[in-house]
Amino acid sequence: MKIRELFPGGSPTLSFEVFPPKRKGNVEKLYQTIEELTVFEPDFISVTYGAGGSTRDKTVDIASKIKNEFRRETLAHLTCVQSTMSTIDAVLDELDASGIENILALRGDPPNGEESFIKPPGGFGYANELVEHIAERYSFCIGVAGYPAVHLEAPDRETDLVNLKRKVDAGADFIITQLFFTNDLFYRFRDDALSHGITVPIIPGIFPIFNYAQVEKIAALCGREPDMPLAFFDKIRRVADRSDECEKYGIEYSTRQAEGLLANDVAGLHFYCMNRSTHIMKILNHLSYPASRQKPVE
Repeated sequence: MKIRELFPGGSPTLSFEVFPPKRKGNVEKLYQTIEELTVFEPDFISVTYGAGGSTRDKTVDIASKIKNEFRRETLAHLTCVQSTMSTIDAVLDELDASGIENILALRGDPPNGEESFIKPPGGFGYANELVEHIAERYSFCIGVAGYPAVHLEAPDRETDLVNLKRKVDAGADFIITQLFFTNDLFYRFRDDALSHGITVPIIPGIFPIFNYAQVEKIAALCGREPDMPLAFFDKIRRVADRSDECEKYGIEYSTRQAEGLLANDVAGLHFYCMNRSTHIMKILNHLSYPASRQKPVE
């Protein structure tokens, strides 16, 4: 099923993001996590794509297994980084042959050691170019990224929204946002996108905090505009050496955030689960989500 077919149903979608483990032995742990999360009947599971195609084969393998063995719709990430058009087409052909129908088209971050993105020879320099290429040659449903806090490389919000409109006009069917912690920032982003003629569904991305070490890394991901709930992060800081307390506070915050989003007619909820299931399961069991998704934590 193409993800765009889910939205006319009116009920918010539920989805999770996982990433290919760097160590081969951790793949089975990932599959166990996916199996645990499938009890919530997710509408789709997305699989990230490493910088420079470093996890290309793993992404294809994991996406294929989710689709064909777990019987869950899959959203395979694809980036422009260090890839020629022919390399990208080879990945798309593999995904198509595996029955994958959905692609998240991204420019991608600069490879390690490089400060800025450089268009690869014979490749693409922007996500809208990748979207246009996929839409012209394939029948995939295409998702793109949106940035409630403004992309780090965009000079301002207006420019960022114009760039997002380019991706949608090129053929994107829906948007998944970068993580954020202040719901008002998402609502403003959604309203501004609509004012720019962006009418495709926008799914908010939620990143649950479960240890203090994540805080500084997350601060660098949020974007250009401030989106750090200081009271919450101060609370996490005070219990930095107590992992159970950190996870407890993180679950409480993400649950409240998700509840607020559901009360404000979002298209869905997309959880960045970091290849872990326990905290996501606890959040979902506290949510006032449709009854069909409520499963007890065993």
